[in-house]
Amino acid sequence: MTTSPTAPAAPAAKRDRTHYLYIAVIVAVAIGIAVGLAAPDFAQELKPIGTGFVNLIKMMISPIIFCTIVLGIGSVRKAAKVGAVGGIALGYFLVMSLVALGIGLVVGNILEPGTGLHITEAIKETGQAQVAPEAKDTTDFLLGIIPTTIVSAFTQGEVLQTLLIALLCGFALQAMGRTGQPILRGIEHIQRLVFRVLAMIMWAAPIGAFGAMAAVVGSAGVDALKGLAVLMLGFYVTCFLFTFVVLGALLRIVAGVNVLALFKYLAREFLLILSTSSSESALPRLIAKMEHLGVSKPVVGITVPTGYSFNLDGTMIYMTMASLFIADAMGTPMSIGEQIPLLLFLLVASKGAAGVTGAGLATLAGGLQSHKPALVDGVGLIVGIDRFMSEARALTNFAGNAVATVLVGTWTKEIDKARVDLVLAGELPFDETTLLDEHGEVKESDTEAPRPDQGGDKELAKA
Repeated sequence: MTTSPTAPAAPAAKRDRTHYLYIAVIVAVAIGIAVGLAAPDFAQELKPIGTGFVNLIKMMISPIIFCTIVLGIGSVRKAAKVGAVGGIALGYFLVMSLVALGIGLVVGNILEPGTGLHITEAIKETGQAQVAPEAKDTTDFLLGIIPTTIVSAFTQGEVLQTLLIALLCGFALQAMGRTGQPILRGIEHIQRLVFRVLAMIMWAAPIGAFGAMAAVVGSAGVDALKGLAVLMLGFYVTCFLFTFVVLGALLRIVAGVNVLALFKYLAREFLLILSTSSSESALPRLIAKMEHLGVSKPVVGITVPTGYSFNLDGTMIYMTMASLFIADAMGTPMSIGEQIPLLLFLLVASKGAAGVTGAGLATLAGGLQSHKPALVDGVGLIVGIDRFMSEARALTNFAGNAVATVLVGTWTKEIDKARVDLVLAGELPFDETTLLDEHGEVKESDTEAPRPDQGGDKELAKA
């Protein structure tokens, strides 16, 4: 009786501190918007503050992905289980990308937002400038997955290169059996250290959110939004419907999970993305929270990093609607027969430019340059509002990857549904101070009893 009241007291105090942190983020975003409107020139000079914060988080992505995947695969005896997870995830990503393209196609043809606009020489020059020379074609993209050395994936921050190295190391430790256990324990300690560092970095979130939001508002301004409000509104509504109707229905039918409950659980990650316009800023926290939710380490470690390059639902919708908008604005509307090949080409091109900064706009410009060069001049029309649209892109991409992780875990029977219910109900709170310790300890106890198909894994863990 004396211990039960004291058990929840410690995590409650921790949650209070981080709760104030994210209130500070909201206040910082509001101040950033005000500064951007009142002093746009000064606000644009604040951009390095937001960039620096996002870079701090990106710095942690490679070690977190490496530790998560190696620990997940290294503790699983059957390699076929990992292959099944990857195959199901990639198949799902392809199908949902096509669905997102289809939805954007329908809405874009209904709205026709670009009709009546005029292209000036300045806009043409701006559009041509968006064709990123660093955007890769499909062959270069595939070859680029192979790092120069085993450590260069970490030093260059390439997610897919890190994924490849982690898979190789995980399978190697899996084959080593008992002799690989000391290495796994060492990586587990490194993972705890990395998540602790990430938790420390998060305390700079209000400063980063202020700088990022002020720079965006200061560079775009209100005037740039007036003539393009239809495109923005249509894009926001389309992303909203895709997220809550399509993804929500899938999540309810397949996994029996309420999408609103899942998004409430990920509310702080959505706020972080909204304030930084970068979905990568929430990638490490998504990995930690999906494991805490009850999805197994191999599923989380493979689905989340791969989804950040291949499951870009928001980007698909953006490229569809932006392409139709530009074609209408150029006075050369495309027929359905012209739209479909262009969009399928952009579907492939988006994978080749996954690592490009400002990937949405750069991918669109590069894809149009390769497939329909006459439309590149019109890209300059949407430069002014791209940063505002990038927030909706990032939020939709993040939501799609969160839902995908739960769905893949359900299809592969690698999810503890009882734990999911407890976590979403708030009975098993996420430890914001470590991002790891609490849910790591609980998952070990949870996974020993209810999964008879993982008997070999338990023996290995006990060894």
